[in-house]
Amino acid sequence: MPPTAMTLKRIHREIADLAKEDLGSMTLAPSGDNLFLWKGQIPGPEGSVYEGGLFNMDVILAPDYPFTAPRVTFKTRIYHMNISERGDICIDILKNNWSPALSLFKVLLSLSSLLTDPNPRDPLVGAIANQFNTDRPLHDATARQWTHLYARPPPPPPPAPSSKVTTEKTQARGKAKATNGNLSASSSRSVPSETISVDSSDEEEGTSSRSGVRAAGTKRKRGSSREILDLDDDGVEVTEGRNRKKSATVGRGRNSERAAQSSEVIVIDD
Repeated sequence: MPPTAMTLKRIHREIADLAKEDLGSMTLAPSGDNLFLWKGQIPGPEGSVYEGGLFNMDVILAPDYPFTAPRVTFKTRIYHMNISERGDICIDILKNNWSPALSLFKVLLSLSSLLTDPNPRDPLVGAIANQFNTDRPLHDATARQWTHLYARPPPPPPPAPSSKVTTEKTQARGKAKATNGNLSASSSRSVPSETISVDSSDEEEGTSSRSGVRAAGTKRKRGSSREILDLDDDGVEVTEGRNRKKSATVGRGRNSERAAQSSEVIVIDD
């Protein structure tokens, strides 16, 4: 049987009315795009044996709603004389006393009142009603135990860190990485330097051996920060470093001239 236009109009009106109501901790809304299947949730009333629990239910609307009462079933197990183990509910508002003037919001309120005040005169589970009348402490203890086992809401997730704390932690990690990088770069650049000291006598000997000519009459004075080279022709005072190289060059030049003069051959024609 397809739903009538009156039924659809009534459902949309109830959705709009629910948006204006203060449901508190209760919830009631269509399941997705299906306007004829609703999901509801009722918290255990304070001071009752069901306090601390959350009880879920399904609400199915007939195609000719509101002229037919909605079918409501509990999906959460509950120890209640008017609610069976399968979730069926025994309440007059959903049976003979239903009226099109009632609404789904009023059904939700009636079910919440049923958890506070069960009706032992019209029980759906006779054993629970009998225990309620004969041993109320045991009944209440069992109802609380079932609530703890089956209706206890899941623990809330841990609070997410604030954006400020997250930013500070990120900056701290960035600074630590930068510091470690600088230390690594510094350690790689800071290669221990090794100082090689060359004795002036060894350096001069090496220079003389490369040039192949030693200045005649050269005297060395060790243990001083500079050397004095006394050449035969004219004395030149030189120091270590650049002057030593200069004097060696001068010496080589003059010795070369002498060698050239000594190697001249005079030929006399007869």
